[in-house]
Amino acid sequence: MLTQTTFTWIWIAIAVITFFYLLFFRTAPYGRHSSESWGPTISNRVGWIMMELPALLLFLFFYIQGSTYVSQGVLVFVVAWCVHYFIRSVVFPLRIKTTGKRMPVIIMFSAICFNAVNTYLIASYLAANAERYTMDWFGSWQFILGFSLFLIGFGINQYSDYLLIHLRDPGETNYKIPNGFLFRFISCPNLFGELVEWLGFAIMTWCLPSWAFFAWTFANLVPRAIAHHKWYLDKFPNYPKVRKAIFPFIW
Repeated sequence: MLTQTTFTWIWIAIAVITFFYLLFFRTAPYGRHSSESWGPTISNRVGWIMMELPALLLFLFFYIQGSTYVSQGVLVFVVAWCVHYFIRSVVFPLRIKTTGKRMPVIIMFSAICFNAVNTYLIASYLAANAERYTMDWFGSWQFILGFSLFLIGFGINQYSDYLLIHLRDPGETNYKIPNGFLFRFISCPNLFGELVEWLGFAIMTWCLPSWAFFAWTFANLVPRAIAHHKWYLDKFPNYPKVRKAIFPFIW
C-alpha cells in the first residue's frame, strides 16, 4: 500500500520533471503567454478565483477533519496559509485589471488539482503531528528563520503585485516596463517573493509535505519568470539588460 510519505516523494519527483519540461519545452499558456490552442477559455478573474480558492477551503477542511489536538505552532501555520490564500483567491482577483483577458480552462483545472494535492498533504500532516509544534517550537531556529522569511517573502510579493497592478493608468491595456523596488534587479520580484515566502513556510514547519510544496512552487514559478523575462526583452528594445529573471545578479 502506498504510504503518504512515499506518495510525497513521488510528488516531488513529478515536480522536478515538471520544472525541466516547463523550462525547456513548454511555457504555461496563461497571462501574456495565453494561447487559444489550449482549448476553451474562461475569464481571467473568474479563473483566478476558481483555481486558488480550493487551497483556502480545502486546507481548513482537511485540517479540521484530521485534527484531534490543536497546538500553538500549528495555529500560526494555519493562519499564515489562510491569510496568503485569502488574498490570493479573493483580494488579488478583485484588484487586478484584467478586463477582456482569459485563461485556458485546462490551466484552471490543473491548478485546482495541484492545489488540492498540496493542500491535503500539508493540512493532513499538520493535523496529525500537531504535538510537534508546541510553544517550544517558537524558539527553534527553524521557526525563527522560516517565519522571518515567510514575512519577508509575503511583503515582497504583495508590494510587487501592488506596483504591477498600478503600472497602468485607468483604461490602459498595453504592457509597460515596471520600475522601482526589486524591479531594478529582476523582472519578477512578485514571483521571487512567493518563492521566499514558501521557502520560509517549509523551514518553519520543517516537514516533507511543505518541502514538496516548495519544490512545486519552484518548478512552476522559475520557468514562468524566465519566460516573462524573455518576453520583456523581445517586446521592449530598451528593456534594462542588467536585470535577471527572478534571482538578483544570478538568474
